[in-house]
Amino acid sequence: MKRNEYRSGKNALDVRNPVLRTFNYIVICMAVIAVFTPIFILIINSFKGDKEYMYSGVFQLPESFLNFDNFKYFITHGKLFLGFRNTFFLIFVSTTVSVLLGTMVAFAAGRFDFKFKRLIMAAFMLAISIPTVTTQVATFSLIKGLGLYNTIFSCMLLYLGTNVIQIYIFLQFIGTIPVELDESAKIDGARYFRIFFSIILPLMKPAIAATTILKVIEIYNDMFTPYLYMPDPELRTVTTALMMFNAEKNSSWNVMAAGILLIMIPTVLIYLFSQKYIISGVGAGAVKG
Repeated sequence: MKRNEYRSGKNALDVRNPVLRTFNYIVICMAVIAVFTPIFILIINSFKGDKEYMYSGVFQLPESFLNFDNFKYFITHGKLFLGFRNTFFLIFVSTTVSVLLGTMVAFAAGRFDFKFKRLIMAAFMLAISIPTVTTQVATFSLIKGLGLYNTIFSCMLLYLGTNVIQIYIFLQFIGTIPVELDESAKIDGARYFRIFFSIILPLMKPAIAATTILKVIEIYNDMFTPYLYMPDPELRTVTTALMMFNAEKNSSWNVMAAGILLIMIPTVLIYLFSQKYIISGVGAGAVKG
């Protein structure tokens, strides 16, 4: 079927159908409600005092939206700035090395044929099918044996490893870079490291930008790894700072709501200003030509 015939054809999925259009609007509205309802609950409860939170409904508005006591309490007692410092240090080192390793792996796998190449790539894909929880005993024993437990280098080492999503994006993108550029550089006497850093790496900026943003958000939102491997209060991250207000019998949910809102701000800003790079970087290598 030709493209113009496909576009003009009427079928059950035609958006001009009023019933289908109404159904689409209903689904979109339900999705919006599902996404923003938890955020609305966090906002209204973060401005409530302890007694007000205990004796008011979940959706009941606070007496005043100028009550910032919960925010102040979380910043001071949760040592939020210390959490930001540790988190940003982890993000900077881990993301830089992870992206560099990922691009190198993609360059080697995409440009060279070597022994056991398929086996190595299959090992990367196999890692997806293994739940992370099932490997935590072995991982914990390894970190403990290296003497890195309860140090910032424990999480750093775990974050350094590139993941399969990164390698897939880099491999797809590097396939769009003409091999003739490598051959021309070889004729001029360039070695593989020079080709990689002078030609391949600059041309992979869209993919690097996308994977960097995804890696930053992944590390920033991770609570399990820092909580397990860095129990020292001085090594807390922004996510583990929330655990300070979670007790078995008495949890300060209103303070935690304020803390979650404060922690969400960098993530929201990163996404708002970089969503176009994520979409363009992920989709750039999806179609060749």
